[in-house]
Amino acid sequence: MISRTKGTLGVGRRLDFLIVVVTLILYSVAWPTLLLTHQVSAPLLPIVSALAVFPFLLIRANPALGWSISALSAVVIPLAFDLQPGWDYPWQVTHIMVLMVLVFAVSLRCAIPVVAVSWVATVLLFVGYAPGEDGIGWGVGFTAIVVFGLLVRWLVLSRRQLAKQEEVSELERARRTVLEEKAKIARDLHDVVAHHMSLVVVQAQSAPYRIEGVSPSAAAEFEAIGATAREALNEIRGMLGVLRSDGVPAEDTPAPGVGDVPALLESRLRAGVRLSWESTGAPDGVSATTGLALYRILQESLSNASRHAPEADVRVRLDYGSDVVYLEVVNGSGSAAVSHERATGGHGVRGMRDRALGVAGWIDARPRPDGGFEVVARLPSTAVAMPVPGLTA
Repeated sequence: MISRTKGTLGVGRRLDFLIVVVTLILYSVAWPTLLLTHQVSAPLLPIVSALAVFPFLLIRANPALGWSISALSAVVIPLAFDLQPGWDYPWQVTHIMVLMVLVFAVSLRCAIPVVAVSWVATVLLFVGYAPGEDGIGWGVGFTAIVVFGLLVRWLVLSRRQLAKQEEVSELERARRTVLEEKAKIARDLHDVVAHHMSLVVVQAQSAPYRIEGVSPSAAAEFEAIGATAREALNEIRGMLGVLRSDGVPAEDTPAPGVGDVPALLESRLRAGVRLSWESTGAPDGVSATTGLALYRILQESLSNASRHAPEADVRVRLDYGSDVVYLEVVNGSGSAAVSHERATGGHGVRGMRDRALGVAGWIDARPRPDGGFEVVARLPSTAVAMPVPGLTA
């Protein structure tokens, strides 16, 4: 925003400087040639020339005021000074040029009533003062100038409105994409929580029958635990209903996890992706929440690689440690435009970061020096609940 403001100020200063230069050039022409067109005494030459030319200085600051001064001087000068023999027009050429430019500027920038007044007054001025039948021609000419100015004005306004609407639409699409991704993450997280809460209910209710010698007080405690878990489960299902109120039906299939990672890699390989991978460690100790985040991050990374660099080699490395799961996805170079889009943080990258943050993990997505792209993630084997911005609890 600051650089754009500085650029606008720089252009404005250059335009002001150009206006001053043009005005001085016109003044340097109007002063010495005034004696060739009008019978003006020497002391009044600079004043009359200034009245004809200096309104041009207002073309950017206030074109309506500049036109008013120029038109008023065009009425006064023919009445106050006689013409030189052989010159038929009541004004100098420089005066006519300035008046034409000011009328055009008014039609570009001023309100429509002001444009109408300037057009009618200028046409009447030339019809009344121009010699012979020239006034009609000048009236047609000024009408064409006004119409052209209005067409340019409406074209510029329509372009600005279209650009503004496109910007708003793009921001709205980006906002919706981010909200949809975060809502999907919220649904996944709540599904996992609901799954574990269901297990708590089942274990609490079946404990008196599975464990021998349970005292009445312990059975009552198990019953209280089951009741509390059922209440919490009902609240979670209510929140899931709100999250799924966007018309997306609830999924009956279990949420994917680390056990589905090999199938995901195999499916990408069958789809034609030039994919290779290596996996170390045992995934048994990875929690369901971390497994879901790992699966989604890997899925998004492979999708980005297939979309942005379809002919490039993709390498995946997985390390299931006792405390941390390490994921690395590296692909070769794609198109420069897409690489830049991904480097600046597209919606997919934002979604991956949100998923990693949701399990207290860390992720880094960046372009490589060779033109490729890499995603590196470190997720705790047992997820720690972390608040994700934009998700409702």
